[in-house]
Amino acid sequence: MNTSLRVSQLASEFHISPDTVRHYVRIGLLNPPKDDSGYHRFSAEDQKTLSFILSARDLGFSLEDIRTLLDDAGRGESPCPHARSLIEERLTDARRQLASLQSLVERMEQATRQWRDQPDCEPCGDHICHLIEGVRHEH
Repeated sequence: MNTSLRVSQLASEFHISPDTVRHYVRIGLLNPPKDDSGYHRFSAEDQKTLSFILSARDLGFSLEDIRTLLDDAGRGESPCPHARSLIEERLTDARRQLASLQSLVERMEQATRQWRDQPDCEPCGDHICHLIEGVRHEH
């Protein structure tokens, strides 16, 4: 990794937008010093931190999760136990979302089959779109 990069250089190196880098600086995940011209300069350590942030994001960690893990490391504590716990929570959430999406796909497929041969109708006082209104809404 190159040392002392500006925002655009860092963004280019990691294939992300400069706005993403600036956002991470703004919320305190990255804390680069500024040079005499007022530009942030990202050290090799900042680059390692950004690599960690992006890897954690790829695994579904929230920015708040990442902040907690970075804080743990900053205090000299291993963030690994916390990372294990968090990823188990995220995995449970992802499975729940996947099941919900699978259910949605099944409802959409069923609607597609049911609607295939039904006529189009003009909206009237009782209906907006009879196709959608014919689907039973589940709470």
